[in-house]
Formats: sequence, C-alpha cells, structure tokens
Amino acid sequence: MTKYDKIFNSSEVTEESLSPEEAVAAIAVTTAIAHSSVEEVDAETLASILWEFEVFEEYSEDEIAQIVDRLIGMAEVEGLGYLFNVASESLTDDLVLDAFATGVIVVIDEEELVIPKQKQPYLQELQQALELEDEEAQEIIQEVIAAFQEAENEEYLDDEDDTVVVTDYGDEVYESPLGNFSVPIPVDPQQGGKVQSQEGLVGFSDDFGTLLRIDYYPIPSEQLEELESIGQEEYLQSIVINKYVPQAIYTNVPHAEVKYTEYLADTMEGSYFALVDMPQGSTISQPGNNGTAMRLDAYRGLLAFMNTNYLYIVSSQHSFFNGETPDSLEEEAEEIKENILEFVDTIEFS
Repeated sequence: MTKYDKIFNSSEVTEESLSPEEAVAAIAVTTAIAHSSVEEVDAETLASILWEFEVFEEYSEDEIAQIVDRLIGMAEVEGLGYLFNVASESLTDDLVLDAFATGVIVVIDEEELVIPKQKQPYLQELQQALELEDEEAQEIIQEVIAAFQEAENEEYLDDEDDTVVVTDYGDEVYESPLGNFSVPIPVDPQQGGKVQSQEGLVGFSDDFGTLLRIDYYPIPSEQLEELESIGQEEYLQSIVINKYVPQAIYTNVPHAEVKYTEYLADTMEGSYFALVDMPQGSTISQPGNNGTAMRLDAYRGLLAFMNTNYLYIVSSQHSFFNGETPDSLEEEAEEIKENILEFVDTIEFS
C-alpha cells in the first residue's frame, strides 16, 4: 500500500469522458490536489501553466481556467481516483508525454529546479500509471528543468529596454558607455542578430548560435596592488575561475565544468583562457518532445586580459546541434580561442 493508492489503484467506475486536452489538464489538477487540497488549488495558476503547452494553443487562458475549475469540481465531488481514471481513459497516446510533463511542472521546486524528495514517489507512480519507460520520464523531467532555466535564468539580459536589435549590419559600431572601447557589430539582422547590453557587458548573438560577449570592469586600486603582489597569471586565473565562472555560468548552468585552461603570455600582453563545458547551457534552444524548449549543449571559451586599467573577459560559444558531438578538447579549445582572438582584433581600445 502507498499513500497514492487511492489515486492510481482506484476501482472507481467512470461514466464521464474528457477530451484528450482536458485529460492532460486533469493530470495537472490531480497532481496539484494530491500535494495540497482542493481548496488550495488555484485554477488561474494551473491555467497559466497549461497555457504554455502546445496542446492548448487553440485555447484562451480563460477557457483553460474554466476547464480547470470544472475538473477541480469533479475531484471535489467524485474524488481523485475517479478524476484520474477519467483522465487515463480519455488520454490519447500522443499526449501521454504532455500529461506527465504537467505533473512534473506542478511538483518541481522552482527555486532549486529539482523534484523534492517527498514528491518523487508520486511522480514515479504517475510514470508507472501512464506506462512510461524510465528513459522517457527522465527526458521529460530534464526538458522541464531546462525550460525553467530558459525562463528564469536568462544569461543575456531579459530587459527589453536594454536590448538593441541590429538594423544595419556592417555599418554599425557599438561604443561602450564608459568610452573605453568600440567594436564593429559582428552579427547580421537577417540572421536574428541582436546586441544586448547593460552596465559592464555587451553581448552579440543570433539565431544560428553565434555568441560573442564582452564583460569589462575598471580595476580598483587595491586589485592593482594585488596584481603586483601575485603576478598577472595568478590574478587572471583567480578572476576567471574563482569569480567569473561561478557567478556568470554556474548560477545559470549548475552542471557546467571548466575543462581546459591556458595562460597566453604573448597575447594581449598576458591573457588567461578557459574552456567551460556547459550541458544544456547554450543561449539557444531546440523543441523537446512535449513542446517545451530545451537548451543545446555548448562549450564556452573565456579570454581574460587587461587594457589601460580595465579588466576584460571576452567569451564565445560553440553550440552542438542535432546530435553533433564535440571534437577533442584541445581542438575545441583552439577553435574557440582563435574565434575570440579574431573578435578581439576588431576591438578598438581607448
């Protein structure tokens, strides 16, 4: 016996039927009530979650809220076992993954982006009841997590006021607000080229996976003293590995890992290069099986150097499309490093 037997092993005979879309919504409602109560479930919140699914693209949010209200009423009168049985009998094969995905979204911890331990048994029983293989279920869970990361941890500026869409490719030059550098814009508006900027950084990206980003910081006098004390190589290494990567990458891609580092004594009068493996950490996504977006895997290269009392970290990424696999680590590092250096050559420092 488990605490969810009344849901998944109910002998309630169902006399009603639902549309396949309503059946998907019923799984979300069942999951929500199973972890709170009928009174605590908010129809509007559930409706806003379901509205993001492709299966509901023909519905307005108000229409979905009305469906959810009716399903909550059904659960209140007939019980969760009855509601689940109706949903299970009405669900079509092509929407089973969507149904499981709604359950995942309802139970996920949005702060930690994990399934809480106390809710994992429910999800396992839901998986079994929907006759999903472990691999299918894990793929859906990862896609849902990736979708939350896409929405909540956008690395390159969510503020539309700070985003400039490139209109005259080849003629535009980006100038730093601090006047410390300028650079020709390296992306094409015909390919979705965008410039995204805020204090201390500018990023250039497009729909084909291009990412070139410049982070820049005036070096405080106390850090100049630290630099003289420990030397340039150790200083740059500390900045990249101990500060930049944890703050700019690990917070958005928790499973990222620095795979390669190199000090370039003769480049930019001393620079430090690092290559970071970023599983599902690309700035671009591809559709998953259930209509949610899943970020591509990527390698991110970082080059740190100094110029006239400014610290610069210039980065580029290589996203892996459609099952593309990386070359050797050394080859990937060399290719991304050269791409960054070619970009740096176009920057005019003041």
